[in-house]
Amino acid sequence: MWDLLAALGLALVLEGVLYALFPAAMRRFMAEALKQPDSAIRIGALVMLFIGVGIVWLARS
Repeated sequence: MWDLLAALGLALVLEGVLYALFPAAMRRFMAEALKQPDSAIRIGALVMLFIGVGIVWLARS
């Protein structure tokens, strides 16, 4: 349970750093993301999901 909380905290830190350091770039990124079809967003999310699972698996093994 503590690992999950630590991972969520780390995710928030990383997102917060991006928005704090590059607010204009993040706004442009979000505007471009809104233009993408659902299928492209879904594929990107699945790729990130599998990469994340792989990283966790490597870190834990």
